[in-house]
This record gives sequence, C-alpha cells and structure tokens, in this order.
Amino acid sequence: MTMTVDDVPSDAGAEPHPSGDDRFAIVDKHLKRVRFAQDQLIETLHVAQDVFGYLSEDVLMYVARALRLPPSMVYGVATFYQLFTFEAPGDHGCTVCTGTACFVKGADEIVQAVGDAYSVLAGATSDDRRLTLKTARCLGSCGLAPVVVLDGVVHAHVGAAETLELVNAAVAGGVA
Repeated sequence: MTMTVDDVPSDAGAEPHPSGDDRFAIVDKHLKRVRFAQDQLIETLHVAQDVFGYLSEDVLMYVARALRLPPSMVYGVATFYQLFTFEAPGDHGCTVCTGTACFVKGADEIVQAVGDAYSVLAGATSDDRRLTLKTARCLGSCGLAPVVVLDGVVHAHVGAAETLELVNAAVAGGVA
C-alpha cells in the first residue's frame, strides 16, 4: 500500500517540512505514532520507502536524526534487507521469480525477453525510466510457476511472450 500526502490529515497549526516536501509529513506522523522508538527503525524505513518510492541518502539521514541513531546503523540496516531500494524506480516494475520451479519453467527466458525488449539488465531501470526489471529468489508461489509480478499484480503460468505482452501493455498505459 502506497501512501500519499492526502492520507495524512492536515493540522491547522502544523508547519511545512523545511525541505518543502509534504511527503515528510507522512513519515513524521508514523514517527509520532511509534513515539520515535529506535526499535521501530525497520518499520520506519518501510514507511519512508512507501512514501518516497525508494530510500535516498537524505531520507536515511532524516530517519537517523529522528530516531537518534547513528547514520551508519540506519544505512547498515537498510542495506542488509533486500526489500529496500536506493534508486528511484521506473514508472513500472516487473519482478520475475527465479526460484527453482520458475527457473525450470522458463524464468530465465522471461528475464531475457523483457531485458532485450527494454534494454535493461535484471536489477536495473531502463534509461528512459519506463521499467525496472528485478528478479526474486522465490516468491513462494511455486505451484503457479513461472510467476511474474507486474506493477504489484501477480501473473501466474506466464511465458516470455505473454509476459512481454503484459509489460508492453503496462508501459503503453494499459492495465497490467
């Protein structure tokens, strides 16, 4: 679930964030709700990533200061977990499961087809920022292999050609 600034009730007396970015209000609301508890670091990083789409250096520093933690600790925790990203994602995201069941059923061909079509390597974003292509070791849906998650929607039993059609439709503005 991605939150927006509209999800945060406006406070009549609240001052805008010094950066001018209203998305910090959502992070601030979370921080207040958890009472700036240091043991809420991972949850706070998740909230920040949901709001901003990724964790920039500025956001990591903001979280470190708010929780009164050393920046090195915040960075260490953020880089330890694969769910956190540090670069702005593309307009659309395609994650291909490469677990054993998916691999046996052609996951590598799916990655290759999408990568070739959009000139992007797995784990990167295309130069035009339209697509981020990722792989996952296992999505836990082995009975549905091969599995592709496109813009948050799970697609089961898809081959390279069908995945490419889905990605093309999403990038062209269609529904994934």
